[in-house]
Amino acid sequence: MIVKIDTKEKFSVITPNEASVSANMTEELKNMLLSYMSKEVPHIILNLKNVTGLDASAANTIAEIQQTFYEKNCSFIICELQEAVEEKLDELEILELLNVTPTESEAWDILQMEEIERELLNDDETGN
Repeated sequence: MIVKIDTKEKFSVITPNEASVSANMTEELKNMLLSYMSKEVPHIILNLKNVTGLDASAANTIAEIQQTFYEKNCSFIICELQEAVEEKLDELEILELLNVTPTESEAWDILQMEEIERELLNDDETGN
C-alpha cells in the first residue's frame, strides 16, 4: 500500500495514495497504523481524500484500529472522506462509530482538544 506520511510535532498524518482499499490491503494498513502506538508521538490522522472505494473488511479494520488507539489513550481521527466511502461506512453502520472530520484542519483541532482532555484527566488522577 502506497501512503504519504507527514510527521508533525504532536501527530502524524497518513494519506493512502490508493483509489481503493481492499481486503488484501487491510493487514498491511493495520500493521502500519498500529506501529504508531509504540512511537513517541502515537497520534494519527488518517486522511482518506484519495480513497474512493473501501471494502467492508477494510472498513471494519479501520474501526477496530481506531478503538485500539482510544483504548491506549491515543488519538485516531479520520478526515476528508469521499462521498462513496462515507456512504459505504454508513451502509455498514460504522460511520457513527468513527471520529471523522470534513477537513484535515478540523482533525488537527480535534486532536489538540483530545490532548488537552488527556492532560486534564491525568492532572485529576494525580490530584493536581
